[in-house]
Amino acid sequence: MRIEENKEYKKLIKKHSPKSPVFKNCILAFLVGGFLCFLGQWLAYLFIYLGIKEESAYILVTATFILIGSVSTAFGFFDKVARFAGAGTLVPVTGFSNSVTSAAIDNRSEGFISGVGAKIFTVAGPVILYSTVAGTLYGLIYYLWGMGT
Repeated sequence: MRIEENKEYKKLIKKHSPKSPVFKNCILAFLVGGFLCFLGQWLAYLFIYLGIKEESAYILVTATFILIGSVSTAFGFFDKVARFAGAGTLVPVTGFSNSVTSAAIDNRSEGFISGVGAKIFTVAGPVILYSTVAGTLYGLIYYLWGMGT
């Protein structure tokens, strides 16, 4: 029998594991994630005010958040915010940026080809793969659905 299946072991783990402040974590994630989205909307307003077309402004917001996520990860600031805010840091693309940048930093000692190049998308790769597949399938369904009308 595996140790994880042992009822006594599970009781012991539950007894000695610290209680997770789920409600507090949810509130913090909501507030920080909401603030990041609020900041993104105001960045879009700023870009539009500066004369950038609306569609391009939202692309610039995404690029800005990617840059902020990467730079804050490189300087170790992202991890401190993520420890405090939890899932709230993952709402915009900052979490995606963090995963790619972290992998690059962690594997830089192995070189650009076999380190950074080979392992940069270890965390983000599945997200890219399945979002591409899902987008293609949804686009195909949308196209076929439109052919009938």
